[in-house]
Amino acid sequence: MSEAETDEDRAEGAAAGAPGAAPARRPRIAAAVTSAVLFAGVATVLARTTPWNPLPGHVPGGRVTPDPALDFTPAEIARSRAFDSAVNPPAYTGLLVGLALILLLGFTPLGARLIGWVTAGRSSLPTGDDPPHPPGRPRRRGVRIILAILALTTLLRVAGLPFDIWSESVLRRYGLSTQSWPAWLVDQAKSLAVTWVIYTIALLLLYALIRRLPRYWWTGAAVGGFVLVVLASFAYPLAVEPLFNKFHSLPAGPLRSDLLAMARRDGVPVEDVLVADASRRTTSLNAYVSGFGSTRRIVLYDTLLKSPPAQVESIVGHELGHAKRDDVLWGTLVGALGVAGALCLLYLLMTSPRLLRRAGLDPAGPGSGGTGPDAPRGGGAADPRSVALLLALVTAGTTLAAPVQNLVSRRIEARADVHALDLTRDPSTFVSMQHALSVRNISDLDPDTAEYLLWLTHPSGPDRIAMARDWARLHRVQAPPPLR
Repeated sequence: MSEAETDEDRAEGAAAGAPGAAPARRPRIAAAVTSAVLFAGVATVLARTTPWNPLPGHVPGGRVTPDPALDFTPAEIARSRAFDSAVNPPAYTGLLVGLALILLLGFTPLGARLIGWVTAGRSSLPTGDDPPHPPGRPRRRGVRIILAILALTTLLRVAGLPFDIWSESVLRRYGLSTQSWPAWLVDQAKSLAVTWVIYTIALLLLYALIRRLPRYWWTGAAVGGFVLVVLASFAYPLAVEPLFNKFHSLPAGPLRSDLLAMARRDGVPVEDVLVADASRRTTSLNAYVSGFGSTRRIVLYDTLLKSPPAQVESIVGHELGHAKRDDVLWGTLVGALGVAGALCLLYLLMTSPRLLRRAGLDPAGPGSGGTGPDAPRGGGAADPRSVALLLALVTAGTTLAAPVQNLVSRRIEARADVHALDLTRDPSTFVSMQHALSVRNISDLDPDTAEYLLWLTHPSGPDRIAMARDWARLHRVQAPPPLR
């Protein structure tokens, strides 16, 4: 082994909280193996649960080619294209600016310097009985971590605000948004507050683990990340949804009775049918099934209540398909395994001396003069200034994973469409409903490759309509004629 390699190994050991290279290698190898196993678990679950062919079987006459011109008027197609051209610039520009900013802060010393400036100060105010703290004494570690989170997430949100305002202006121009600007700003503040709470809880726990288990914090982080994802999935309908919408039970009547009867017929237990006051912010149509077990509810946007009952039932049939297949539970498992694997990978990156130095951090830890046993526990990863690097790594990982997530989501949504058709046996209503959704929501009728990779979690309207005609042919039911 060369002298240069020995020095690098020693630096690796210091970054992982170990005095030498050999002890550092063992946890890094274990973390790498565990990460690979967990990601293999993600791949296995996705391979076994994702409906890669949502409508299997030979379709007599061949499968229908999606064609917007069959069902949408030239005016509807032109409006869709115009809206797409108007909404894409703020979406893409905002994405690029946000990515550039967090990567700049995380992978250069700028983020560490910003956090150092924000978190500098006294740990407490002096009293008459206590001598004052020395000037510049750093705050408590927990306070520094919280301040770092607040500073970075707020900066990122403020940097993205002009593009959010731009997008909201487009939605208003096309009649999709009904919110006043003050109400919109309140929603933005609520969203930022939720981000603060989630990041604060997660990162305080993570940095405590880094300090207590300097070489093996990835073990506790993986377990904790798995548990937090599961808890968040169960808590979201009860804790977060009410922050943004008010709900009331759908009054007794034919629609409520029909929806509950359809759920019973489908074997999906549903506690209630709720109506969300979505019209105070949008004209879009939507419905979803929320919660688990005794908390499962069918939720309808109030904008949907004026639609024909058969179309509402078709939409709800789709959502029941998700509940029937436990899509949320499987998605939670995939997310929990993925987060656990990512945290093991994060350990490898956050203990890399090269990466820490690039981010303006000392691999041996803040204020350390060396790499020996007196080096701070956890090394540079334990430094609160590493929050910028951590957020940059998380952002890079989620961005790279988005195309795969979107691909899987589109397949699952297509299977839910098939479930709705199986349940209602009414492809004509399904087609008219998809047409109404696409027109009302001004959906992109011909998405390009970039949109499929970055944004589209659902098949396009023409794709869904074509599949409904395939379903009709496969089941020898009268295929819906073109709507034009």
